[in-house]
Amino acid sequence: MPDPRDGALLAVRDLHAWYGESHILHGVSFEVREGEVVTLLGRNGTGKTTTLKSIMGMVGRRTGEIRFEGRELVGLASNRIARFGVAFCPEERGIFASLSVAENLQLPPQVREGGLGLEQIFELFPNLQERLSSQGTKLSGGEQQMLAIGRILHTGARLLLLDEPTEGLAPVIVQQIGAIIGKLKARGFTILLVEQNFRFAATVADRHYVMEHGRVIDMIPNAELESQLGKLHDYLGV
Repeated sequence: MPDPRDGALLAVRDLHAWYGESHILHGVSFEVREGEVVTLLGRNGTGKTTTLKSIMGMVGRRTGEIRFEGRELVGLASNRIARFGVAFCPEERGIFASLSVAENLQLPPQVREGGLGLEQIFELFPNLQERLSSQGTKLSGGEQQMLAIGRILHTGARLLLLDEPTEGLAPVIVQQIGAIIGKLKARGFTILLVEQNFRFAATVADRHYVMEHGRVIDMIPNAELESQLGKLHDYLGV
C-alpha cells in the first residue's frame, strides 16, 4: 500500500483514537487524492465512523497524523478543521428540526470561497426547492439526507465526509444520492464515504478501504472489485 503522505489531499497515518478509556482505532492509514470518491467499508463496529470523527476532531483523544492539504489536523479543534475546508455529514443528519429548509441551508457560514449558493444547491436537489418553507421534521428521510448534504455544500468545503448517506432510504432515493455524488465529483469535490452497502459504493467510488478491528486491512480499486468479490464477502460477512 502506498505511503499515504505522498501527494494526497487527505493523508492519514498511524491514527489511533479513543472514546474515554476505549481504544477504537489502532493505527489507521490511508489516503484520498483530490477529486476522488473513496469509501471505508467494513462490518459494524470496525471504526469507520470513528475515523471520520477523528478527521473532524470529534473524538476525545487521537494520535498519529491527519494531513489535509499538507496541514496537520491532529490537535486542532473541530471548528478550526471546518474552516480549512473539511465538512462532516453525520449518519443522523443533524437537521435543525425547528428551522425551515431555507434556514437550515443558510445557517452554516461560508468558510472558503466556492461555497454553493441556493440556486446551485437546488440544481442538485430540486426536491428541496419545492420544500423550501417546510420544517426539518416535515421532510422525508431522503429529503433530510439531501438537506444535510446541501447544507455542507454551502460552506465552501472541498473535502466532504459522508457517514452512511443511504442508510434507511428507499432504493429510488439511494439511486438519487448516487447520482448526486457523481455530480459533486464532476464539480471537483473530494469525498470520503462510509458505506455499509458495498453494492452502492461500487457505483460511486474510485477505491475502497476495508476496515477491521480499528485498522485498514486492504485497499481494493473499484476496477478490481468484481474480481475480488469473494474476498470482500469474507471481509464483510455478506
